[in-house]
Amino acid sequence: MQPILKGMRIIEASAFIAAPMCGMTLAQLGAEVIRFDPILGGLDYSRWPITKDGDSIYWAEMNKGKKSIAVNTKSDEGKELISELITLPGDLNGIFSTNLPATGWLSYESLSKKRADLIQHEIIGNRDGRTALDYTVNAKVGFPLITGAETSDEPINHVLPAWDIATAYHAAINILAADRHRAKTGEGQQITLALSDVALSSISNLGFIGDVIINNSKRERIGNYLYGAFGKNFITKDNIHVMIVAITPKQWRQLLDSLKIVDSIQELEKRMELNFSIEGDRYIARKEIYQIMQEAIGVKLIDELEKILNFHNVCWERYQTIEELVKNDKDICTETQFFQKRTHPNIGRYPVCSGASDFGGIEKLPACVGPTLGQHTDEILADILGLSEAKIGILHDQGIVA
Repeated sequence: MQPILKGMRIIEASAFIAAPMCGMTLAQLGAEVIRFDPILGGLDYSRWPITKDGDSIYWAEMNKGKKSIAVNTKSDEGKELISELITLPGDLNGIFSTNLPATGWLSYESLSKKRADLIQHEIIGNRDGRTALDYTVNAKVGFPLITGAETSDEPINHVLPAWDIATAYHAAINILAADRHRAKTGEGQQITLALSDVALSSISNLGFIGDVIINNSKRERIGNYLYGAFGKNFITKDNIHVMIVAITPKQWRQLLDSLKIVDSIQELEKRMELNFSIEGDRYIARKEIYQIMQEAIGVKLIDELEKILNFHNVCWERYQTIEELVKNDKDICTETQFFQKRTHPNIGRYPVCSGASDFGGIEKLPACVGPTLGQHTDEILADILGLSEAKIGILHDQGIVA
């Protein structure tokens, strides 16, 4: 965590991945992110993975560094508390981030009447208002039908929620851009970001649309080959799977030198009348290149191969399970500024990430665990909204807050 955004406060109403991850990203950069939830927890409060006692590890991780206030927003007084929290005056305040229905008392129209320069960021499913999740968006843009083995006919759903993650970071950028605009002009913003639009813009940016329209192409399944260059999984003598990629000419030369197959590849190049210094030609000959490389790799044990590839600075990595990553990989197992063991009161003690960014001139603070539900309710009511201890007690007694 690096407090480069210290002095920014964001109020969040969120569930699942995109909006909570947006807020968590900004919190890890030092913003004060306050999420409000129903007294018994929101839609994702019990989302898997969970502990044996039913506490959500997912919820704790998605809310690292945030503050939590639990409010009965079905009550008029609860609604008023949150509205006031969102629209407090001053440069520190006035930013609301959500992916829940921002209607009625939470609508931009309603809240901006209390603060004209309000910044409100809403993540939605589809631009036309239809609901969408990562899996349905991925089905729309076609990736499941070009993922998997060449012989497969069925769609392959990706287990990584790529569009949720991309939307989270896109939303964080939107909020920072709107805050900068407000600082320059004094104007607020209502920002809407559709999950499907993030996916569609990505498809466009990656050249898929142009490829179909200009080249009349049809992207086919190619298994684990890398499209447009050379990359493939290989198996060592001791049955360890590795992924090797060579995109640039330098990477290609380093790979050939490491495996001592320069002559064999040059013969193949001559026979196929291709130039393997061009990545597209390597892709055309991918299956033939694979056979030569697999023969060279298949006679080596993983320890020997690792030394050779690392010595030649080849771009490669060993396939490992998530369990192997967590229990054996030094990037997680070693106590660093990136991962530190922290204790969450409900979850227990485990390595927690402090954030991927590294600002050279900003002190890196220890990793933060996620809050417990309502952990900061009294602090927020007293220190931010300025309520008296007696008033806070009444709100608890009435079941307005918890």
